[in-house]
Amino acid sequence: MRTVLRPSFLLAGTALAGMALSGCAAAKPAQQLPPASFVALQEGPGEEYVIGPLDELTIFVWRNPELGASVQVRPDGRITTPLINDMPAVGKTPSMLAEDIKLQLSQYIQEPIVSVIVNKFAGTFSQQVRIVGATEKPSSIPYRANMTLLDAMIAVGGLSEYAAGNRARLVRFDKTTGKQKEYNLRIGDLLKKGESKANVMLMPGDVIIIPESNF
Repeated sequence: MRTVLRPSFLLAGTALAGMALSGCAAAKPAQQLPPASFVALQEGPGEEYVIGPLDELTIFVWRNPELGASVQVRPDGRITTPLINDMPAVGKTPSMLAEDIKLQLSQYIQEPIVSVIVNKFAGTFSQQVRIVGATEKPSSIPYRANMTLLDAMIAVGGLSEYAAGNRARLVRFDKTTGKQKEYNLRIGDLLKKGESKANVMLMPGDVIIIPESNF
């Protein structure tokens, strides 16, 4: 026997189909970062380091070793060396700080040659990678050139027992738009399955958020 559909059923079916299609159109795909390529993993120079509070510096003054010093940047962002009191250091690169010290020492010696080396670094917040949530030791770690997600997870001891690693997110500030962007991470696949495609390059200022499982 032939079944005849009423107009009301046809309209309802059309409406449901339209809602399904509009729902699919509205759902945006999760943003994914490209995997870290082999070339990108090769060590190479990054941007010049910016000095942060609590960094430990060695200052050399050629032919005038008594004017050099090994100092730690104070929490107020300043250092003190022979003949120089309260020199601002935070926010400068080593070469910039060396130039400022050279300018100050020029009052006492002719054409000083100064170099600044960062021995231990903490970095400014903009040059750190912060890992929070379900990890063995949530912390902020200094960014280094060519740092990857795997490097960061090794530094914090991996995931905790109840971590939902594949639901982790990376929050990154986009300088071009002035807004934050979020990316999905598959830390579980990276650490437990050795999935190399889940390893991504990190940037200074990245924040990695790792939730716990719901069960």
